[in-house]
Amino acid sequence: MTHGNTRHEVLIAVFQVRHFPDASGAFRGEPELGVLLWQRALDPQAGTWSLPGGRLRSDEDLTTSARRQLAEKVDVRKVAHLEQLSVFSDPTRVPGPRTIASTYLGLIPLTSDPQLPSDTAWHPVSDLPDMSFDHGVMVTNAHARLAAKLSYTNIAFGLAPAEFSMSTLRDIYCAALGYEVDATNLQRVLARRNVLTRTGNTAPSGKAGGRPPALYRFTDSRLRVTDEFAALRPPV
Repeated sequence: MTHGNTRHEVLIAVFQVRHFPDASGAFRGEPELGVLLWQRALDPQAGTWSLPGGRLRSDEDLTTSARRQLAEKVDVRKVAHLEQLSVFSDPTRVPGPRTIASTYLGLIPLTSDPQLPSDTAWHPVSDLPDMSFDHGVMVTNAHARLAAKLSYTNIAFGLAPAEFSMSTLRDIYCAALGYEVDATNLQRVLARRNVLTRTGNTAPSGKAGGRPPALYRFTDSRLRVTDEFAALRPPV
């Protein structure tokens, strides 16, 4: 949307917990939180990495624009969760006409593997490449919102597969929060909040054998507050 010389764009921070390769090409041991970025081919700031998104059309609302741009720009046509975050309105945030940006948080489950264009890739949130304009700040803000909501909502449903063991869910929480989480304590907290439901299925036993782990699913696949005063904290 344009008002005089002002433009409006929609940018989406899409997160997924993934395994990333190290310098040798081998996958690292623990999964990490990744963000989807595309590399600019043209100036300004050619070669830097941007969040997917673009201009808001005059005939669409913000959420419709976010979904359209994910499909058109990076061929991501389904996200498990999408919510509006912040507005960036610094008059000098990008060169040229003043451009206001509305940012969104998008989540993709662990097992999803969208086919990406050649100029698009996942990057660890902990090791971002050279970012375009203020997009690095946008990723940081979106990650902070996700981490906060993991404490008091069921938002992890957007990162988890349809069925999962508690060890897999622990890995998701660890990756998204950036610190270790105890699986037993996590199960206790989520069970108390009626967030998880046993599926009755089990996963194969690990290499060490033992009892096959039970599989769970999230009771709801829409965002809800589970404990408005809760706060997950790193171990002391």
